[in-house]
Formats: sequence, C-alpha cells, structure tokens
Amino acid sequence: MKTLITIILFSLLIFSCKNKTENIPATEMQQKKPKTLVTVAYSSDTAQLNNMITLNATATYLLKSDVKSNSNGYITKMTIKLADQVSKGSVLFGLQTKEARALGNTINKLDKSFRFNGATTVVSPATGYVAMLNHQIGDYVQDGEVLATITDASSFGFVVDVPYEYLQIIKNKGSLPITLPDNAVLQGRIAKVMPSVDVVSQTVKVLLQVSNNNIPENLIGTISFSKTSTYGLSVPKMAVVSDETQSSFWVMKLINDTTAVKTEITKGVETDKYIQIKSGNLTRKDRVIVSGNFGLSDTATVKIQKP
Repeated sequence: MKTLITIILFSLLIFSCKNKTENIPATEMQQKKPKTLVTVAYSSDTAQLNNMITLNATATYLLKSDVKSNSNGYITKMTIKLADQVSKGSVLFGLQTKEARALGNTINKLDKSFRFNGATTVVSPATGYVAMLNHQIGDYVQDGEVLATITDASSFGFVVDVPYEYLQIIKNKGSLPITLPDNAVLQGRIAKVMPSVDVVSQTVKVLLQVSNNNIPENLIGTISFSKTSTYGLSVPKMAVVSDETQSSFWVMKLINDTTAVKTEITKGVETDKYIQIKSGNLTRKDRVIVSGNFGLSDTATVKIQKP
C-alpha cells in the first residue's frame, strides 16, 4: 500500500513539472538561449569602390656599356674604382704597348729630352656607375678586351611585367607612383613598352623612368592602379562570410535587436575595406554583423555590443 502511494505521488510530481515547463511563454524561453556578442554596421551606397591592381617594379639599367681596350698593351693607369660615378668622356685607363715601352726606353736612353712613352688613354663611353672592373694596373690586355662595365644612367628605370589585359590602362595613365620598401614614393613616367609578350605569363615589360636615379639596381618597389571604379550598395569586408569552397557568400542581417538571419548575396567589386553587393535581400537601412558572425546558425540570437 505504501509503495502504491509513493508511485502515485511521484507521477503527480512529474506531471506538475511538465505543465510548468509547457506554461513558460515562448519569449521567456527565447531569452534563456545563449546570445552571441556581436558588433554591427549599416550597409552603404555612397562608398566609391576601386578595384586596385598591384604589381612589382624592379629597378634596372636597360643599357650597360663596356669599356674596351684600344690597343694591345699594359695598363699603366686606372682612375676608377668599383661603384664610382663617371661622366662620358672622362679618362678611365692609361695603356702602353709592349713595343712602345721597349722603344720608348731605348729612345730615352739615347736622348732624355725626347720623353717618348707611347701611352694611350681609354675614356668612358657613357655617364653612369662602374658596375664591373675586370683588370688592374700592370695587367696585359688585348685590343678590344673589356676592361670595365659602365651602367648608362639615361637607361635607368623601373621595369614592370604588366599583364596584357591591363596594358591599355597603363598607357592611358602616362605616369604612375612607385612605392619603395622604405615607403618613399617616386613618380614614374612611362618611357617604353616592349614590343613583345612573354609566352608563358602573357605579360609585357614596361619601363617607368624616374628623376632620382640614386637607387640601387634590382630594388623592388610596387605600383598600384585602379582596374575599375564604381558606386553601389556595399558592406564592410568583415561582414561577408563564405563556405569552405568560396562558392557561396552571405551576411548575417539583423531583423531586430536580438535576432540575425542568414542572407545570401552575390559579390561585386571588392576592396581592402568594402565588398559591393550585386544582388541579395539587403538595403542601406539594414544592419549587418561585422564581428561575431562566423559560425552563426541561419537564425541566431545575438546581443549587440555597445561601442
């Protein structure tokens, strides 16, 4: 009998608890769901979206002139060192032929006032820097042998490998800013466009000349230019979420202060800060989540973080 009474009381207790749970209003149950802390922003239709292209630009001398011996003989004088700056026509080397040295010594012994030495000079063929030295004083060289190499300052510039599809955009601009690794900016004027395209990369070499040529060769800078420019409805870049294959995109749009829903979109122009919305159920009055949106379900309970 006592066992039966115990079972009946236990059943009544379970039934009472169930009724209390069922009687809890839906709004109260919703409030008990965990809320994700998020920050939000409004869509914008006033931001100008520029699709920027960035390419590397390499400092180089297109022309390097060889300093050649003008006779067979010994190097008796050298006025330059590696990396020296020289001017066109300046004397770089002094030469004396073996025959002239022998004949000069003989004549000078007979008549010291004659002072014959048979020396010749070699001058710089261009204005620039000494990029290479192949000999030193005392070396015997052949006629036409390369003694040194001079970079031609007039051929200095930055070479850019431009994809052919962007070549006309580059030509229309005429000049482009070149940003160096130390953030210095030089204005580069388009001087030459090579009349050939690389077979593999389909790029064209473009030479940008700068006024300041005190720049080491092979230094790499960057140029940036706008491929397209447009206005349109856009959202902050952090608001856009995608799947693992980057094939579909969406934003989490707030329908009230505590609920966000998944809204699929089609992307347009993309910058470092904004993404254009080409299509999707979104207006400039809608709020989208910009942080805390990753991993949220289709309909999520959120709490807006105050700034």
